[in-house]
Amino acid sequence: MKKILLLSDTHGYIDDQILKFVKKADEVWHVGDIGSFEVVDALKKLKPLRAVYGNIDDGVMRAEFPLDNKFIIEKVTVWMTHIGGYPNNYNPRVKEEIATNTPKLFITGHSHILKVMFDKKLNLLHMNPGAAGKYGFHTVRTMLRFEIHEDTITNLEIIELEKRA
Repeated sequence: MKKILLLSDTHGYIDDQILKFVKKADEVWHVGDIGSFEVVDALKKLKPLRAVYGNIDDGVMRAEFPLDNKFIIEKVTVWMTHIGGYPNNYNPRVKEEIATNTPKLFITGHSHILKVMFDKKLNLLHMNPGAAGKYGFHTVRTMLRFEIHEDTITNLEIIELEKRA
């Protein structure tokens, strides 16, 4: 079993509220718009990190992390990408491949809107953890926490950090 902390759109911001949850995870997954290596270093110092770059990330960050991160954990196929859309509105770049090589878990960021949806047509779970940073239009900083055991995703929790002023 793996305990996963899923975050996105930190835009260079990391604080003790985020790190408190990092310490309780087995792995941290960051779905882009990381913003700085200060965030990367703080996360990697505590736990293994899987990440993708986002549209605000510079060339150095893009050299470190891929556009798409596809992997298997336990028995769950995962595809992470920053701009991927969501069920019934997938980004044109991923739409065909997601239909032919469907992961069990499709994770995106970018919108700053926390969203968890099951795609009945493709039989996949979509997650977007919202935004953990302070930059953007979102009013509450959010992340997701869940567990993967063999081929099952369980104990999904929404983490609300604080309302932004």
